[in-house]
Amino acid sequence: MADAQSFDTIEALAAHLRQEIEGKNKKCTLVFAHNGTGKTRLSMAFKELGKARDEAGVVTARDTLYFNAFTEDLFSWDNDLQNDHDRVLRMNTASAFFVGLAELEMENRIRPVLRRYCTFDFQIDYDEGTVLFWRETARDAAGEDVPLPIKISRGEENIFIWCFFLAVAQLAIDGQEPYDWVKYLYIDDPISSLDENNAIAVAAHLARMLKAQDRLKAVVSSHHTLFFNVLCNELSNPWQFFLSRDGNGWQLRNTGQTPRFYHVAMMKELTEAALSGRLYTYHFTVLRSIMEKTATFHGFSHFGDVMKRDPDDEDGTLHFRYIQLFSHGSYHLFEPTEMMPENKDIFRKVLDNFMRDYRFNPELFPEAEAAEAPV
Repeated sequence: MADAQSFDTIEALAAHLRQEIEGKNKKCTLVFAHNGTGKTRLSMAFKELGKARDEAGVVTARDTLYFNAFTEDLFSWDNDLQNDHDRVLRMNTASAFFVGLAELEMENRIRPVLRRYCTFDFQIDYDEGTVLFWRETARDAAGEDVPLPIKISRGEENIFIWCFFLAVAQLAIDGQEPYDWVKYLYIDDPISSLDENNAIAVAAHLARMLKAQDRLKAVVSSHHTLFFNVLCNELSNPWQFFLSRDGNGWQLRNTGQTPRFYHVAMMKELTEAALSGRLYTYHFTVLRSIMEKTATFHGFSHFGDVMKRDPDDEDGTLHFRYIQLFSHGSYHLFEPTEMMPENKDIFRKVLDNFMRDYRFNPELFPEAEAAEAPV
C-alpha cells in the first residue's frame, strides 16, 4: 500500500482496506485516528461490506464480528425505579450478537477474563435478557446465600461489556458455533471510559489474544495513544495506519513501524507526569516500550543498551533492574499504584538521561519551573 491514499467516501476506504488486508494476508491492522474522524463509521462500513443479502434485502451471511459504540448500546440499565432494588443490565436480545449464547455457559467464559480487571460477580438470565451484579451476598430465610444487587460504575460496565465481547471473540477464534462464520474481528475504541492502567491491561491482553490465533484477521482502531502504542509494541509486525480527514474525504497514511505521533505523545505524557509528581508504576511500562523501539531503531537488541551508565553504576544494571521490576508482572496494570518518592527520583533520572541522549524537539515538552522536582 502507498504511504498515503485519499478516498472520497468512507465506503470506498472500507472496501480498499478489505482488499489490501485480503490481498496481502495481513493478520493484524491498527488504525489511529482522532475523535470525530470517522473511526466508528469506518467499522460499520467495513462490516456492512461483509454482508450478503437476498433479493428481499434480508441478510443471509456476514463475515465480521465487531466491537464499537453500537456494541455498547446493546446493553442498557434497568434501575428498578419502582422497588429500587433489582437493578440489572438489559441485553438487546434481538441482536444477532446474542444468538445461541445461552447454551455456551458464557458466565464461565466471561468470568476468568473479567477477574483481570474487576472484583464484582454477575449472573446472566438468558430468558429475561438481563445481567445481575453483586459484590456481597446475604443469607435468606432458607439459609442460602443470595446476591445483594448493585449498579456497577460506568467504567466497570464498559469493562464487563468488553469482557463479554472477548468471550464471544474467543468462540469465533476457536471456530465454534454459532460464530464459525466470523472471518474478521473489527474493534473500535474499546477503552473510551477506562483509566490509563486499564488501557495498558486491555491492550496487552488483546495483543496476546490476537497473536495466539491464526484463524481470523483483525482490525483495531483507536484515538487513545497509550492503548495504540502498547498494541504496536506487543503485536508481531502489525500494519499501522493514521486516518485523517482530507478536505471532504479521508486520507489513510501508512506510518510504518515508528509512527511519530504516538511516540511523541507518550514522551509528552511521561515528561508532564514527571514534572507534576503524579507518577505511577505503569509509567515505567510506557518508558520501557519507547526505549525498546529506540533500541531497535539504533540497531541494538535490548532496551538496556540505550540506557546511560552513571559513574556509580558502571555496568548499567541498577536502572535496568528498576525498569525490569516495574514493567513486568500484572499488579501495576490493574491498580493505579503511585510510585514511592525514591522510585520517582529513579524514574526522572532514567527519563532525563534518555531524553538527553536521544533528543526530541524541546519546543514540544514542558520545562520545570521550580528548582526542585515535586514528589
